[in-house]
Amino acid sequence: MITRSAADPPGPRGDARLAPPAPAPIARHGRLPVQPVSITLLKGFAVAVAVVLVSAATVTGIAIGDVTSSLKAPVALPADSNGPVPEIGAIEGGVNLLLVGSDSGQGDPRFGPRGEHLGDVTVLLHISQDHTAATVISFPRDLQVDIPACSASPDESAPGTDGGFTDKLNAALSYGGLGCTVAVVQQLSGLTIPFAAEIEFNGVIEMSNAVGGVPVCVAEPIQDEYTGTFLTAGEHVLSGWDALQFLRTRHGLSTGSDLARIGNQQAFLASLMRTITSEGTLNNPLTLYSLAKAAASNMRLSTSLQSLDSMVSIAKALQDVTLEQMVFVQYPVDEMPDGLMGRTDDAAALFAALAADQPIQLGGQLGPASEQVPPASPAPIASPAPSSPDTIAPTGTPTSAAPAAPPTAPAVVLPPSITGQTAADRTCTVGRSLSDQ
Repeated sequence: MITRSAADPPGPRGDARLAPPAPAPIARHGRLPVQPVSITLLKGFAVAVAVVLVSAATVTGIAIGDVTSSLKAPVALPADSNGPVPEIGAIEGGVNLLLVGSDSGQGDPRFGPRGEHLGDVTVLLHISQDHTAATVISFPRDLQVDIPACSASPDESAPGTDGGFTDKLNAALSYGGLGCTVAVVQQLSGLTIPFAAEIEFNGVIEMSNAVGGVPVCVAEPIQDEYTGTFLTAGEHVLSGWDALQFLRTRHGLSTGSDLARIGNQQAFLASLMRTITSEGTLNNPLTLYSLAKAAASNMRLSTSLQSLDSMVSIAKALQDVTLEQMVFVQYPVDEMPDGLMGRTDDAAALFAALAADQPIQLGGQLGPASEQVPPASPAPIASPAPSSPDTIAPTGTPTSAAPAAPPTAPAVVLPPSITGQTAADRTCTVGRSLSDQ
């Protein structure tokens, strides 16, 4: 049975629907994070594609100006380019774009009192040079990282830091804003990141509403008093507030860990990709404009993205990426008493493959709290009718066989510690009851 949730309730549904209990009042401990809206955001970029491509017929130049006017002040990045923005069309070469989910709540009382401004979700999107593959890497919020020197970011209430110390990844946003988080991930990955965006809670709500909801599969019931998430086993279509709280849940997942939450979020994003690429979704100018408006109103963009042309060019680079070639992975870690330590050797294999534009293949399991949907039984194949011995072969020149596909480079099999799934993989979330928490 499929259950469709309400799009957006008028207000909080009791204290349990608000933010989870506050942690110790120091910058490196965060609250439950907002979802990593990697693909939602990129199809928010596809907004721009839609607005431009259909503006002549359906969406006027006034609508384009409305989206542009919603953009916040841009954020300078370490790898910013001063060159001209791309023309309308797919961007040349590969793309590295960092997406950071902030937990500030923008003062909305529905999210309860917020403390530090933390980047609880950090996701790196890599699009290959030939635009045939995309990889989305989720970095755990509690990953211990080296904090570099970061400039102050007054717009994000970040004072700046001289760096030279270790802290959790989610604290980078509080030290130097979006640019500081980009600098940290550049150190971790060895990749240059010229594009970045920061999104808030309301962006998740509005984008999930714009696509009409996202189907999610629940293998075992999810019960979470902290986010007010109670879902029975089966399939549900989530949008608005319910989609946000589903992505924030941790206590309701089988292991109760932030790593399980990443696995849950990857399953959501895979389903979102299938929804967005389904027939008709991206051909509806009203849906696309809603995505554009939701993205522009709830994101802080780097200077390199402060242009509809730039958004369009990146979105168009994803047009030929199949669901099988959209891979979601989790940065490999070991759990320690004070947080998570990166498995740098395993991570190096991933980033070396991306830097060389080699195809990758998951060698590990699905993320925690995820399980594969059993494949449907294939329909029986009818046996071909036997040919009559009197049948005469047709005359004429025989048709030659279709040419063989050109050989492709062998995929790099990632270490087993790197878990994840593709957008084509259909997975279910494994929850847990209150009595098991």
